Amino acid sequence: MEPSVSTNRQTEPAKKKPFRFLNSKKVAPYVFVLPFIVSFLLLFLYPLISAVNMSFQRVLPGQVSYIGLSNYERVFNPTFYKAVANTSIYVLLTVIILVFVPLVLAVCLDSTLMKFKTVFRAALFLPALTSVIVAGVIFRMIFGDAETSIANEVVTFFGFSPIEWRYEALPGMFMMVTLASWRWIGVNILYYLAALQTTSKDLYEAADMDGANFFQKFMNVTFPALKPVVIFLSTITIINGFRMFEESFVFWETSSPGNIGLTVVGYIYQEGIQRNDLGFGAAVGVVLILIIFIISSLQLKLTGAFNKDE
Repeated sequence: MEPSVSTNRQTEPAKKKPFRFLNSKKVAPYVFVLPFIVSFLLLFLYPLISAVNMSFQRVLPGQVSYIGLSNYERVFNPTFYKAVANTSIYVLLTVIILVFVPLVLAVCLDSTLMKFKTVFRAALFLPALTSVIVAGVIFRMIFGDAETSIANEVVTFFGFSPIEWRYEALPGMFMMVTLASWRWIGVNILYYLAALQTTSKDLYEAADMDGANFFQKFMNVTFPALKPVVIFLSTITIINGFRMFEESFVFWETSSPGNIGLTVVGYIYQEGIQRNDLGFGAAVGVVLILIIFIISSLQLKLTGAFNKDE
């Protein structure tokens, strides 16, 4: 007679899952933010510390020596002032265009009277996907110096003389601002449209019951709802404006006549890369960081972004 098989078999111990500690509520949040922390340390904090350290050095091939504040004493010169002036004008114009023009266009696209909304949104966003170098080459052809260029054809059509776009200060600034506006207006429109979708329709209905017109509804309902986006876009436009380089480089490459297209980042490139004076270029970069920090802080303070009550 075969021995009976015992039904009380001893169960095998459960296998421990690898990386089980990742399921912990205390550990998981740090795992999710780890990629950001690593990228912040490697791509921002370390280069920033290195740049500050380099700004106190004279960097030559095979030779590095500390020279104190000598690089900073050289920063404040007429060429630097010219670069700051050009960059400040560029920032002012781009803030006006890239903050308020997309606001108006977004309100129009969000209107119930607008047809083919999806087509317009896609068409306005496409320039942001275009390489700035490719776009710059096309814009150089549009704003060519020849009388047959598209821009000069338009100018002469209205009875004005042809313009040497890349050799005069105002036309040069117009080209850079136009290129930046063409690229980023569509992106900023999407920011506003996203905010408009979250605006309560009950507020508009209440305004209609009170007899408010379009302008009153815009000022009392639409604009307050879009204020956080306005602050955000103005902040990033200021930062991107001061660190602008590509829009100037694609039009003048190495240097512009009379430095009409020279920006602060372009000045860093000239001194640090072309003239191989990395210490001085780092000093200019540190000063630029301070300028951006001060202006951005003032802008956020004036717009009420630091107000805890809002």
